[in-house]
Amino acid sequence: MRICLLTGGGYPFRRDALGGWCRTLVDGLGRFTFELLTVTDREPPGGPAFPLPRHVASAKAYALTRESRRRDSGDDHATAAANLLCRGLLAEPEPELADALFAKGLLGLSVLAESADQPLSGVPLTDVLLDAWRAGRLSASEERLPRLSLRDARTAATLLRNAARALSVPVPAVDLVHCVGGTTPLLAALAGRWRTGIPLLLTEARAPVARPRAGEERLSPAVRTVLRRFRRAVARTGYAEAGLIAPLSAYHHSWALGHGAEPGRLVPVPAGVDPADFPSAPESRTQPAIVWAGNGGPDSGLRPLLDAFTAVAAAVPGTVLHLVGVAPAHEDHCAEQVERTGLGRAIRLHPLPADPSDRYAAGHLVVHVPGPADPPYRLIEAMMSGRAVVGIDVGPVAETLGDAGVLVPAGDPAALAAACVSLLHAPARRRALGDAARRRALAYFTADRVVRVYGALYTDLAGPPLATAYELALAVPAPRVAHPAGLRWLAEAREDR
Repeated sequence: MRICLLTGGGYPFRRDALGGWCRTLVDGLGRFTFELLTVTDREPPGGPAFPLPRHVASAKAYALTRESRRRDSGDDHATAAANLLCRGLLAEPEPELADALFAKGLLGLSVLAESADQPLSGVPLTDVLLDAWRAGRLSASEERLPRLSLRDARTAATLLRNAARALSVPVPAVDLVHCVGGTTPLLAALAGRWRTGIPLLLTEARAPVARPRAGEERLSPAVRTVLRRFRRAVARTGYAEAGLIAPLSAYHHSWALGHGAEPGRLVPVPAGVDPADFPSAPESRTQPAIVWAGNGGPDSGLRPLLDAFTAVAAAVPGTVLHLVGVAPAHEDHCAEQVERTGLGRAIRLHPLPADPSDRYAAGHLVVHVPGPADPPYRLIEAMMSGRAVVGIDVGPVAETLGDAGVLVPAGDPAALAAACVSLLHAPARRRALGDAARRRALAYFTADRVVRVYGALYTDLAGPPLATAYELALAVPAPRVAHPAGLRWLAEAREDR
């Protein structure tokens, strides 16, 4: 069976948390052949960041920044598709009809994208947006649309054109496309499904949220509304088209249910790591140290962490903060934020170590400050490493950490600092929490569980039909079930009981 693992701008060309999860999955499923495809808005990297196993047939990065192939004709069809898409986004108050209009428009654009990198290039999209916006402001929609100026409409049109480029990504001929979260890879996966009929498995790694992404806070409320609704509509279309949806947590599961996913298609599969990669090591006898793992970007949670560490450094002199995994693209931003604190050598920047066991070993405790809907990969790594964790109560952090760590409210650097100071002053409690965190990770978040379940999901969704059942004549009738015992029926079977 051939599987296309489709991601957005990462694996196997970058070392990051999501890439680590993908690597674990691919390495553990040697009975499948993988075609690795990542969609990026940057120049393609020179090659994979680490050796790939022999059952990986290809690894490609598709850049959305290259020159577009413009259509010589067919703009009327593209305009009609754009009208449907924008009406579904902005003008139709009935959710089910809005979803249908948006999906129909997106389908039309995906067909046109086979011959053009930018299927919206010949469309008067600014006018289309303005017309749909006027209709939306007159409709009985629950969300009142803000004012959309001509300049805002042009900006939104440009952003939508850029997003639609993902529809032109060529998906290889495989038995199953496994899309790992995000609007851009999901657009490519949907286009591939509509053009070829390939089954789709969707992993919910990052739920779309109302909070704007890094850099989008400078956009007007109207433009942010267009982007938010577009991402939400793409997600809802993905839920409707996917054969199975595998959320990483109860948080992501609830989000999917609240945005149109059918309960029978949802199979929760928590993230997991290999315990051998993150062995529990004794604390170092150096000065007190805190570890935070993240890329150091504007949306990485770095700012509240540094605000809290300023208070920690004052209360526990000599404490060192290790920022692990800072990406080259964010080094300048990270350095500027560190310089703002005036703490100098007390904060040290590190790239992501090639050896996973080195990520958390330097710390006496780990602080986990995620983005608004970040998947809990880094948190699980820290727990498996046997370090006490202070986590911010955002998204799936609380359910992942349980009672094996300290949870503090979001947006409260003072509470974060107090929790860190308390643990630095209590080595016995700190070590007890670290042991509890590793036990919890071993019980619920191991890589072998992830590999085993995804292998079953691949087979269930794209494998041959289950064997025909034959009825035997027995003196005492045997109990029967209505459906085959495949994973796709588990949710329904649980409801019946």
